[in-house]
Amino acid sequence: MEMTEHAPPQHAVVIASGGLDSTTVAYWLADSGSRLTLLSFDYGQRQRKELGFAQRAADRLNARHEVVDLSGLGRLLAGSALTDSSVEVPNGHYTAESMRSTVVPNRNAIMLSIAVGAAVAAGADAVAFGAHAGDHAVYPDCRDEFFELFAETARVGNEGFLPKDFQLLAPFIDQTKADIVKVAGQVGVPFVDTWSCYRGGELHCGTCGTCTERIEAFVLAGVEDPTEYATAPSGVAR
Repeated sequence: MEMTEHAPPQHAVVIASGGLDSTTVAYWLADSGSRLTLLSFDYGQRQRKELGFAQRAADRLNARHEVVDLSGLGRLLAGSALTDSSVEVPNGHYTAESMRSTVVPNRNAIMLSIAVGAAVAAGADAVAFGAHAGDHAVYPDCRDEFFELFAETARVGNEGFLPKDFQLLAPFIDQTKADIVKVAGQVGVPFVDTWSCYRGGELHCGTCGTCTERIEAFVLAGVEDPTEYATAPSGVAR
């Protein structure tokens, strides 16, 4: 996968959850020669252990890593399985109905706004995040329309402060999870140092929506999955 339209950014602020998608974005940019700042968010999420995996990526890439404390948001954004312990994390494949409970209201807009602000302050010429095509049906803030409108908002709202060649990058927004696994293998992502599970237990549970998606992506990509799962989902060939 090559950088399109523009040259690789000199300095990119990457929204880094510690998951496979955002970690691959970071490694892909580093492979293109970009300097990175990894920006993670503690928003009271159930799977808070993912922040440690973002730190691992930063350490391996020799990148600055900042964790923004938004833990109070968990109380305001109740009703999501990711921030509300009373809501059960659903199992199985992503569907608009079953995974609706994992939507955190306006999450990407909140994170992107802070990331753009950080980019302005640091003089960075790009902000990047890891939305992909599989997210579109479930998460409204992972769609092309949102991305395009937010990019324009960021430019207008920071006119005169952002570099003229500033880029808001979502390199995998039209790619599948299997495509991301292939790119990850090409740029040397250490798969065991990424975290996907929404339950945040000792191991990947192997049954929640993100674990199911992760396992199937490796199968479809034809790449060996070194992840240790507590339980492999039924009906998924490995």
